[in-house]
Order: sequence, then structure tokens, then C-alpha cells
Amino acid sequence: MRSKIFVILQTVFLGMGLLVVIPSVNPTVPGNPGNPPPADAALQTTSKTNNQVAAKSQPKPLAIWECTTSWYGEDFDGKQTANGETYDMYADTAAHPTLPLGSIVRVVNTRNHRSQVVRINDRGPYVEGRELDVSYQVARKLGFDQHGLAKVRLELLKVPERPVTVHPGN
Repeated sequence: MRSKIFVILQTVFLGMGLLVVIPSVNPTVPGNPGNPPPADAALQTTSKTNNQVAAKSQPKPLAIWECTTSWYGEDFDGKQTANGETYDMYADTAAHPTLPLGSIVRVVNTRNHRSQVVRINDRGPYVEGRELDVSYQVARKLGFDQHGLAKVRLELLKVPERPVTVHPGN
């Protein structure tokens, strides 16, 4: 019972945290005082060294947290994901229980510091204690395909824009 309450509270707090980082649906006009710079401004670099270029070309995370991840592969290959796509075990994708579908996340293996940027296109994992399921290919790139589980740092890089809802008659 305690674990169910913990999972529910964790989901609620993660959802509340996402509300803070999700961009506003109101458009901003570039150049107006008080407006943030364009989203692609972080990708524009004028530095001269490779280290500075690499550091500036990576977008700043909206949120960072650590969790346990697993991977899923052949048993699900070719089946439909939560967003309607066909699962490809060789794609850079992942499943998360609460992040909006289409979110972009950098996954960093805390043991070897390998990282991979993935897109959330499915729901899961459905095993207690795990927060992310990556594709087999991502597990290979991160170096835990033989272990099955890894402790990772998740860096939320991008949340998809909210779809514009059109109400008839308005």
C-alpha cells in the first residue's frame, strides 16, 4: 500500500514539476523587452574552441533527475507504441509513464557517462522501481544491454508544444 501511495505522489509531483517547465501557450514576440531569447539562440555559437562549441550546442535541460532504467527489444519490435508509431528496437526512443509523448530527453549512464538523446514515444515501464524503458539500441549505446538495468540521469531537453484546441463556434 505504501509503495502505491509513493508512486502516486511521485507521479503527482513530477506532473506538477512539468507544469512549471512547460512553455506558455501565449506566443512571444522576439525583440520585446522581457521576452526570452528564441529557442534556437542556445545553438548559435561564436566560440573558437571545440569544447566551447560542444558545451554551447547542447541545450540547457529544463529538469534533471536520476532513476533506474531498463530496455525493451525484440518482444515488442513491430508493435504499436502509445503514440501510434510502430516500435523499432533500433530507434533512439524510450517509454516513460508520465512525460508528454514527444518529449526529448538526454539519458546519461551514471556508471560510464555515456549519453544518448531520445524521444519519448511510448508508456511504461510497468515494473515498480523503474521510471524509463529505452530501446535496445539506446541500451547498447549506453553500455547496459548486457546488464538489463542501469542507474541514469535524465535531462529533460524539450517538451512538445501543447496542441491548439479549436472549439467550433468560437
